[in-house]
Amino acid sequence: MKKRTAHKTDPDTKGTEKRAGKRIGLALGSGSARGWSHLGVIRALREAGIDIHLVSGTSMGAMVAGVFAAGFGDQLEDWARGLTWSDILGFMDVSFPRAGLFEGDRLMGYLVEKITDLRIEDLPVPFAAVATELNTGKEVCLREGSLMDAIRASMSMPGILTPFQRGADWLVDGGLVNPIPVSVCRQMGADVVIAVNLNSDIMGRRFLSRDRGRPGAQGKSALSQKLASLLNGRLSSGQASVLKRFVQDQPDRGPSLIQVISKSVYIMQDRITRQRLASDPPDILISPHLAHIGLLEFNRGEESIEEGHRAMQLMIPVLQDLMAAS
Repeated sequence: MKKRTAHKTDPDTKGTEKRAGKRIGLALGSGSARGWSHLGVIRALREAGIDIHLVSGTSMGAMVAGVFAAGFGDQLEDWARGLTWSDILGFMDVSFPRAGLFEGDRLMGYLVEKITDLRIEDLPVPFAAVATELNTGKEVCLREGSLMDAIRASMSMPGILTPFQRGADWLVDGGLVNPIPVSVCRQMGADVVIAVNLNSDIMGRRFLSRDRGRPGAQGKSALSQKLASLLNGRLSSGQASVLKRFVQDQPDRGPSLIQVISKSVYIMQDRITRQRLASDPPDILISPHLAHIGLLEFNRGEESIEEGHRAMQLMIPVLQDLMAAS
């Protein structure tokens, strides 16, 4: 991740929201590798001269929102655009057998090294992350303490990343209760909330048939092919055999465990998202088209970012009209 001077809001910016005097909040939703598109949304807003006064995020949305709030959004975008499968595999610290396939320590350690672990209350832009308390199912809003701990807790997708321990509590992915934290932005004082829904087009026919017809999709998922190098030399033969069954699709026996987990979570989050947006709708809803990007395809950052940028650009005139109306 390249070192670059942290982006700071210019108090003399002539953006529409400055003239209207409204506080803009950005609610970034969950969506695993599709979360890189949040960076394109942020870039489109900045190009239009529109300040973001506060941010909230769930899961990957929490990661992007937190890094942006710390002033390192440009560095994160540079890194995301250059990620390769080799890089991704290097961050996969297999946890076997534990409460998730991966620990996440390598990724968080890398972010701490490149960004430093700031305290949330000291960030230049107000930030909140959403997590779920595993034993009670309660929504947990993280607005103080370690930034990296908050991001790690919010990203703990059940079965994939191990839960995060905070005191006596075990925290998992915030997408289980609040996939797009519009309500959190409102609680933080936003007058206008822009929400980004990364999962708007993954259900139904496209969701079920996304991998069909793709080169190499027969017999093995793209994920299992890429994980093959991870298994070699890092696990015992018995552990590798079990983990392969977790990640490898088998035509005669159906989808892999990781596919069942991820698609089940997507189905649940889609239903919860619809209910939450209906009861507390944002002022602007951004829905990038990202159904073709899989769970762990973080190497497709370039196209994810550009799609987020395109989707936000289309809504800039609507946002400007909304801000000018009052």
